[in-house]
Amino acid sequence: MKKKFILIAIIVAAAGIYAGLSFVSNKEDSVSYKTFYEDVAENKISSVKISKEKITFKYNGGETSFKTENPLSPSLKEYLLLHDVKIEEEKEISEIISLALDIFFYVLFFGAILFVFRKFISPNTFKTVRKTGVKFSDIIGMDDLKKDMMQIANLMKNPSICKKTGVRLPKGILLEGEPGNGKTLFARALAGEAGVNFIPAKATDFESMFMAIGPAKVKLLFAKARRKAPCIVFIDEFDGIGTRRNYSGSAIETENTRIVTALLNELDGFTPHNGILVLAATNSITALDPALIRPGRFDAKYSVPAPDYATRVKLIEKYSAGKKFAAGVNVENLAKNFAGASCAMIESVINTAALICAQENRTEISLQDIQNSLHKN
Repeated sequence: MKKKFILIAIIVAAAGIYAGLSFVSNKEDSVSYKTFYEDVAENKISSVKISKEKITFKYNGGETSFKTENPLSPSLKEYLLLHDVKIEEEKEISEIISLALDIFFYVLFFGAILFVFRKFISPNTFKTVRKTGVKFSDIIGMDDLKKDMMQIANLMKNPSICKKTGVRLPKGILLEGEPGNGKTLFARALAGEAGVNFIPAKATDFESMFMAIGPAKVKLLFAKARRKAPCIVFIDEFDGIGTRRNYSGSAIETENTRIVTALLNELDGFTPHNGILVLAATNSITALDPALIRPGRFDAKYSVPAPDYATRVKLIEKYSAGKKFAAGVNVENLAKNFAGASCAMIESVINTAALICAQENRTEISLQDIQNSLHKN
């Protein structure tokens, strides 16, 4: 117990000595501001240290510090400089914290911008598919369209044909048709037949909450295409970014105009000999900007129609493989019921009908199941 008291006494004594030394070392003689001001005028003061509460200063040739009250005069600094006084300004802790916070938020702000740009304009935004695994033989029907597309595939596969015959490979090809009729499948099949790289993109890839991201992505896409040539650049939902330019001045229209302009610049920036073919799918050519679809850009246009009767028969046979139909339900009758339906819709209706049949613990799909499925789709 006695040892504890001795230890406490030593600590208290040490603290007292330290406080006393600090007081002595920090003690400064006070001078009235009037005296300080006059001494500055007579060039007696060599340096000052200004803080918010006081002014600490030294006389010429002296080491002793003196202090006076700081009146926070806006002309004081100029007055001191005019009399060749060396000035040091002491930062308040609040100012230091404020500066540190400013730096922190600036770093955070620019870091967020950098993160956003790296996220939205990443080199991996557009993937390159080296082998699509699809050929025209995998597409049912549409023989005329496949014949035209095969000619383009041969030109891409054998570019020497263009030089010998003088034929120019189109820079861009538009595929127009209702959703679900196989435009994307045709694009993949063309790349498969030509044996070239396939770079797929869609309109939503170019949309962003930040201005100028869309045009930057257009440039990124075509820069990648040049590195991966020969290749096919496929843009799905093309009417989502290639619509007619409107100079109304709204932010959305301004961004759309920039994207279209970037597309025009990129299309004009390469030749058919670069080995790049742009294939775009749209539901409506009339919605596109006329400058995009003029000859020399998207100058080849093909329609992907809804499947005809013969094609619908083959599609039904394909999608009904492994499924059983009730008596009186045959492929020919179903093909008539599916008049005007897209390829995707036929597959979906048959699959939904099979699900309805399974829910009712039946093994054969009835015509009623098909009709109920048609209503759902």
